Amino acid sequence: FSFSWQTTFQDGGEEVEDGAVYNVTLKKVQIQQAANKGARWLGGEGDQLPPEHTVRQYETSKIRAIKAGTLEKLVENLLTAFGDADFSYISIFLATYRAFASPRAVLELLLDRFGNLETSSQGEVANLNSLESEMVLRAEIASVLRAWLDQCSEDFREPPDYMCLLKLLDYLKNNMPNSDMESRVQNLLKQFQNQEVEAVDGFCSTSSSDLVDGEELEISNPEEFSSFQDHVVAEQLTYMDVMLFRRVVPYHCLGSIWSQRDKKENKNLAPTVRATITQFNAVTKCVISTILGTRELKIQQRAKIIEKWIHIAHECRILKNFSSLRAIISALQSNSIYRLKTTWMCVSKDILLMYEELSEIFSDHDNYLTSRELLMKEATSKFANLDSSEKENQKKSQKRLQLQKNKGVMQGTVPYLGTFLTDLIMLDTALQDYVEGGLINFEKRRREFEVIAQIKLLQSSCNSYCLIPDQKFIQWFRRQRHLTEEESYKLSREAEAAADTNILSPKSQKSMVKRISTLFLGTDVFTPPKEQPLKSSPAGGSSGESTDSASVSSCEFNHSETEDVCVTPVSSPEDPLKKSSVGSDKGYDSDKGSISSDKGSGSSKGSICDAGSGLDSGSMACRDSGSVLGSAPRALPVYNRQSEGSCIIRVSMDGLQDSIYKSILITNQDRIPDVTQRALLKHNLEPDAVEDYELVQVISEDKELVFPRDANVFYGMNSHVNFDFILRKRA
Repeated sequence: FSFSWQTTFQDGGEEVEDGAVYNVTLKKVQIQQAANKGARWLGGEGDQLPPEHTVRQYETSKIRAIKAGTLEKLVENLLTAFGDADFSYISIFLATYRAFASPRAVLELLLDRFGNLETSSQGEVANLNSLESEMVLRAEIASVLRAWLDQCSEDFREPPDYMCLLKLLDYLKNNMPNSDMESRVQNLLKQFQNQEVEAVDGFCSTSSSDLVDGEELEISNPEEFSSFQDHVVAEQLTYMDVMLFRRVVPYHCLGSIWSQRDKKENKNLAPTVRATITQFNAVTKCVISTILGTRELKIQQRAKIIEKWIHIAHECRILKNFSSLRAIISALQSNSIYRLKTTWMCVSKDILLMYEELSEIFSDHDNYLTSRELLMKEATSKFANLDSSEKENQKKSQKRLQLQKNKGVMQGTVPYLGTFLTDLIMLDTALQDYVEGGLINFEKRRREFEVIAQIKLLQSSCNSYCLIPDQKFIQWFRRQRHLTEEESYKLSREAEAAADTNILSPKSQKSMVKRISTLFLGTDVFTPPKEQPLKSSPAGGSSGESTDSASVSSCEFNHSETEDVCVTPVSSPEDPLKKSSVGSDKGYDSDKGSISSDKGSGSSKGSICDAGSGLDSGSMACRDSGSVLGSAPRALPVYNRQSEGSCIIRVSMDGLQDSIYKSILITNQDRIPDVTQRALLKHNLEPDAVEDYELVQVISEDKELVFPRDANVFYGMNSHVNFDFILRKRA
């Protein structure tokens, strides 16, 4: 017989139960088969067979996927999801439940309410009074527990008591004695108890506490740095990035968790994410220190160091390490390095073209679509796909890539984590945690899981790397003393002033500026820096930590909490101020992760989380995603764009926390008191004093739009500039 299948899906609406709402999809499968073997001779197979020689059968099945529910219903659904054909539910729940429940609460519900076989027939699950039903329930619970231990064993790391793990072990001894599961939990408990507490930042910390006794932080010696081969530096940076990225706990990236790190009680929240950001900052600051740290360098020597870092960035691209690649590019585009116009004139044309191509990877066009597409394209590929528009660079790239292939070892992919943090922050801002009736909005968790799944995929790909640590380089990297913002800016001015300005005619200077200005990351352009030292601006993300002048752009970080990455696109001294953000005078956006500069610093805005243009239809987290049921996706509110009566704005507090932005969802029904109250709550301030504040939209560096007390914000705002606002105490 010859068979062919055709599957269609039909929206079956919703089913409402006590404490839960389900999306229903009808799956209709048409099975067409030849009536007899000889039918093939009459014209083909399957769909091409004449109708009189085929038999059609239809099978319809119902797929139920929980859309919203109480915690009890969501936990109960862990046991029934497979029967409802919602096969991904368990993975989605385990990856996202920390946003609305604790491991202990989930475990107690699973074991005490649904897993107590002695009492199950008396109340909660009345039909489980037969031995067969008990066996089915035991198998379902075992399946959930096995998935939990496989995917999220870190949930049970609760030193020193390990209450959840002990509770689970007690349950298994009573209900599944001598099972493989019991042995596994016992081994996990011993593993946790025997392991010493390890610092999540490990070797990447640049604090003096990590140095060997007698060593001190030092400014890089140019000769020592030059002694390291470019590919060795790239491999060691990749080694460090891989070790940290593999440790990232995916739920730490959830917007509802990452955005809460500003609270005092959460100073240790999401340590695995903080560690990756610390490493990113360390690389960026190392680049600046090596270029500016030695006053005695001649212009040509400084240009050679810039060229070396561009080559290292290119090697990172070959290794598919997008994290250190972006860190290096960001440092080269920082204000203190970019302004070295005379030095850049000595960088060879071929290397400048290579730099331009690497910079274009992180262009903010269409919500960083280039870097997103490239990341997904190479996520599971064996090697980098190096297509260069410049023939000489193409030849060099292919030669280096061939050397990598000859080693016979596949490569993983290290992403720029900020992209995922932004997407998850924006999803958390745009979608409600609870729906009507106080039910947990699980559709939101399905959308978040689409991003989490990509992080897990890339973490898995990192197992392909085979890199050996070079202790000489790692020790050198640790020893580097990072320049403060004031120091780097001062050294930059000194280096430029020492250059022989006579070697450049006015015409060649203009040509130079035009050439460098083609290397922009994005479309936002800023006015030239004022020739004065920069002042430290408080930043540190939504954690609101105090700062100490230790960052790349005009935002500063505390050495102990170096968690926020400065990514500062270059600006042209000859370009006019275009559609600038409040970022021209603000710092770190705690909810979106974006970073902007202080007034007068001349640094451009940037981002740790690719948040420069918000999350739009180009986002991998939101584009054409919809629900798992195949229903049409609803357009999400985004930053810098009014869509379907809603949008996302960024609000900072004037004076008190003017370096910290909070992302807020507004609709066309919201007036000033509503938005003000929401902003105060986001900034952890008392919402009672709404009348004491006025809301201001920043139009440009010298223009503001002040809203009347009862104005409609959505219709009153200027939609042609960035949606950046200030909440200011009334005079």
